Amino acid sequence: MQETLLNIVAKANAYLSDYILIILLVGVGLFFSIKTRFVQVRCFGEGMKAVFGNLKFRGGKQTSGLSSFQALATAIAAQVGTGNIVGASGAILIGGPGAIFWMWIIAFLGMATIYAEAVLAQETRIKDENDEIHGGPVYYIKKAFPNGFGTFLSIFFAVAAVLALGFMGSMVQSNSIGETCNTAFGIPTWVMGAVVAAIAAIIFIGGVQRLASVTEKIVPIMALLYIIGGLVILCIRIKFIPETIGMIFKYAFTPSALIGGGIGYALKTAISQGAKRGLFSNEAGMGSTPHAHAMANVAKPHDQGVAAMIGVFIDTFVVLTMTALVVVSCLYAGNGPLAGLAGDAYAAATSGAEAIVSKTNAMQQAFTLALPIGNLGNIFVAICLFFFAFSTILSWNFFGKLNAQYLTKNSKVGTILYAVISIVFIFIGSILSNDLVWELTDFFNYLMVIPNAIALIALYKLVEKAAKK
Repeated sequence: MQETLLNIVAKANAYLSDYILIILLVGVGLFFSIKTRFVQVRCFGEGMKAVFGNLKFRGGKQTSGLSSFQALATAIAAQVGTGNIVGASGAILIGGPGAIFWMWIIAFLGMATIYAEAVLAQETRIKDENDEIHGGPVYYIKKAFPNGFGTFLSIFFAVAAVLALGFMGSMVQSNSIGETCNTAFGIPTWVMGAVVAAIAAIIFIGGVQRLASVTEKIVPIMALLYIIGGLVILCIRIKFIPETIGMIFKYAFTPSALIGGGIGYALKTAISQGAKRGLFSNEAGMGSTPHAHAMANVAKPHDQGVAAMIGVFIDTFVVLTMTALVVVSCLYAGNGPLAGLAGDAYAAATSGAEAIVSKTNAMQQAFTLALPIGNLGNIFVAICLFFFAFSTILSWNFFGKLNAQYLTKNSKVGTILYAVISIVFIFIGSILSNDLVWELTDFFNYLMVIPNAIALIALYKLVEKAAKK
């Protein structure tokens, strides 16, 4: 049954990612880059100052909503997850090192897209009778289309968000936690699934303030730990860094020299992997992080927009790039196990039951090759991925919960039912096949992009106005 479902979803995803997703992500990102006069360049310094100029690891309990840093930390917790380790490794293995170049392009354009998402989330958010803030794509979709079409699009998005973030997305995270911990410690994947589900349930009960309290502490620490570890590996492999950089740019335009096939097919594969794994990693255009940005207490929407851009920058140009450099420098360059392989030999080494390297163990193999000290490399990556993936589960569950509440009109029964089902899915993800959970998550992520992108374009004047001010 898993194999049949995998084939069906994989075929649907191939059309969505190779055509619709690339057109939407590149098109929307380029459109807002032009309309905002490349806000990601003009206001980059402003965004860095807003995030790091008065950095505090305690945002304080807010009477309503979140502090700007708490909102950003919650957003980054969603962005920095399995996609930065397993997703990036998978993109490299399937599309070649050049896929990372296309991830950079998608992220650069995505910084303008996420600016638009954060601005519109602020512009359209509302407060209920209890002074609680509600905001996100469903609210700006309704503003863009205040008619039956808008109602349909908002419901479509909310359903896709519940499935993608609350259920399927959590499966990917728990699956990756289970796989890496099994490699590092020999713990059965289902045991890790049960542990993660139990810990998540405790935090889910605490609501948004407990979530913010956890993410504002976990995010900076986990990112710093991972970056330091990556820098150690790069120092060890420093003589291969020029070769590594060269591979990323070479295979961005001539991937057929590595993965085989015609240049058209190979280039489409590299770009497609960059686009879909870029979306899974930084989430610009997907409509997930606007839920957090809507709750930020800022002076004007533009302020949270520039902070949101820094989230994409940190996710892709810092954390994901660290993964890419480590994987390519250790596995592809010098004496790496994939060095010198191409065509059929490369395909055999990176796919199928006899593969030398898989997306779930690529980073662990890279660390172990550079640091052949017992099981240290496997353990380090497993610990980092645990915190990355777990923080994503928390944020994604919260975003899915907001959409479940929208669909059930804040029904307590609906909210409890959503929490119970999401916890079950966290456990299920740890025992399903890795490929299936990734394909399911990709499919529903793509469905979120479509209504979100339509609404962003429809409300571009509000974004343009905010960027001009």
